[in-house]
Amino acid sequence: MSAPARRAVIVGTGSALPSRILSNADLENLVDTSDDWITTRTGIRERRIAADSEAMSDFATRAAEQALASAGVSAGDVDLLVCATVTPDMPIPSTACIIQHRLGAEHAAAFDLAAGCSGFLYGLAVAERFVTMPQYRHVLLIGAEVLSKYVDWRDRTTCILFGDGAGAVLLRAGEDPYGVLATTLRADGSLADYIMVPAGGTREPASTKTLEERRHYIKMKGNETFKMAVRSMEETSREALQMAGLTPADIDLFIPHQANRRIIDAVGSRLGLRDDQVYVNIERVGNTAAASIPVALDEAARRGLLKRGDVVLFTAFGTGLTWGSAVCRWGV
Repeated sequence: MSAPARRAVIVGTGSALPSRILSNADLENLVDTSDDWITTRTGIRERRIAADSEAMSDFATRAAEQALASAGVSAGDVDLLVCATVTPDMPIPSTACIIQHRLGAEHAAAFDLAAGCSGFLYGLAVAERFVTMPQYRHVLLIGAEVLSKYVDWRDRTTCILFGDGAGAVLLRAGEDPYGVLATTLRADGSLADYIMVPAGGTREPASTKTLEERRHYIKMKGNETFKMAVRSMEETSREALQMAGLTPADIDLFIPHQANRRIIDAVGSRLGLRDDQVYVNIERVGNTAAASIPVALDEAARRGLLKRGDVVLFTAFGTGLTWGSAVCRWGV
């Protein structure tokens, strides 16, 4: 008889959000918008915004500490730390190394991963591969963003969308039937201009001109992104389920990227899911990109919405363009 398959099991979760709340009413004083306009089009009522003195690693470290505590694992036992983000503390070094030091995870390898709002799922696929190797017993995966510092607060089409925060999971080697059952990832760089920050890199280094033209802020083609997001998230969700030998009827909880309530509802409807099978927190936190899914997962776990053996489907879509899905059987 063959040995059970070695799988990556989520054994701990954590999250951290800024204390400052920016409501739709607050935004009415900044740009030409209204609470009704924002809520109707996005489902967002408020978002959390980092203080001027706070950086991405501050929230990532707190979320990681929670994930370790919930798993009962010390930082010294972490073998790999992966931080999914597009808002690092600084270009060099990787923020993962800063987090590693702050946690005291002195034995862990560490690196950043940039895949936009799909970053957590890309990171989950990477972490899963490492966990299946004997030398990586514990992998700490963090999704964290401070998007408010990349937002143009004069642009009402983007400043209403984004919030800050971090979520983390600890993965450990386990065996069937629990753990990550399937992941599927996609990208299309020909559509990179759908969501981008044009300046600040080696293509357009920072200059007086790029600052004056406000090219260091997020630029987004909202209508085009919406249409592709729904189609792509549904397709990869079905593909991941098929890879796991499951169907939408087997889903116990669906945790999609919290980009837009209408996108979430459309994908859930296409998969034939009830409202109570779909976890939604976008009205409270907005779009937190790579932090979106792990923050929602931590909330769901702490609210007792997950039980051992439940099938959980994750899906996301983001800058790159990137998208993907993952299926897990909850093993905690």
